[in-house]
Amino acid sequence: MPRFFNKLDYYIAQKFLKTFFVTIFLFVVIIIIFDVAEKLDDFLKRDAPIDEIIFDYYVSFIPTLLNTFSSVFIFISVLYFTSRLASRTEIISMLAGGVSLLRIFRPYMVVGALIAWGSYLLNAWVIPIADKSRLKFENSYLRDYWSESKNAIYRQIKPGVVMYMEYFSNHDSSGLGVTLEEYDGVRLKSSIYGRFIRWNRETKKWRLEQVNMREFEKDGAQKIQVLSTLDTLIGFNPNNFFFRLEDVQSLDNNELRRFIESEALRGSPNLKGLQTELYRRYASPFSTFILIAIGIAVAGRKSRGGLGIALGVGIFVILFFLFFMRFFISYGATGVMQPQLAVWLPNLLFIPVAWVFYWKAQK
Repeated sequence: MPRFFNKLDYYIAQKFLKTFFVTIFLFVVIIIIFDVAEKLDDFLKRDAPIDEIIFDYYVSFIPTLLNTFSSVFIFISVLYFTSRLASRTEIISMLAGGVSLLRIFRPYMVVGALIAWGSYLLNAWVIPIADKSRLKFENSYLRDYWSESKNAIYRQIKPGVVMYMEYFSNHDSSGLGVTLEEYDGVRLKSSIYGRFIRWNRETKKWRLEQVNMREFEKDGAQKIQVLSTLDTLIGFNPNNFFFRLEDVQSLDNNELRRFIESEALRGSPNLKGLQTELYRRYASPFSTFILIAIGIAVAGRKSRGGLGIALGVGIFVILFFLFFMRFFISYGATGVMQPQLAVWLPNLLFIPVAWVFYWKAQK
């Protein structure tokens, strides 16, 4: 019985992985050098410590870079390595020796499966851990996070309970003019108004000052109570006031699911964007197999133009793929399209493209 992996498979897999990691290393170094040059003035102006710049920001930033450009890394690696095989007539020798093109795909796809699994782990667990350190650094040295404020905050805390706040400052965790209203269907059951509000970050409680409480009976009567202060467990963390959709990478899959559930109860406008990010983490790794198939089909043919023509066609294809991916993700995040469909549609559209390239490939 023939082994699943033979010497040819190990040879292709080894060369593919070597090319992939060299490509990753070169791209990451180039991107970090440009990023340092762009942010150097901010680091110096805010006296960011060198060790925090290196470990809390850039080391934590590497998993995000790997994930963001993984499609490009994979595609360029396949194009370059396969073009080298074709230019040395190794692909032709394999085909002439009775090895089918589909059989040549095997070691590529096995390596692709490992990369796809690694991509999922990066998306779901590794990046959220690293991104927490990076966001903490950005909030301290690159973003005026603690000086931010919000006006006219309107949230549904839970079904039937609505909060409105005129102003909230992140600097001292205090706000003005907060109203909490509880509804039974369309009927207003109670209303709490506080002239001032403050968040205690240690006890995770809100304190209202100059409080006016009203309870509305079904017969139209009101019970009014005036208090100087009121400590309450309003089910809302002020960090969510300043949440940016691009910060969603700092949430692992479990945290993201819980956050989606809480945002759904509050009627958050970010709900579609959060759902799109969750589904993207599952759909994105599958693009690895499509890009590998297209890369092999494009670069596996020996031509007079050599590597140049393969790279030209390949870059054209990958740009179109990335464009469609970003286009449909933005549609899903804005609610124009169902998030689950938006993240899977680029893969579904490019499966026939991969088949056409395979059909026309040298066999």
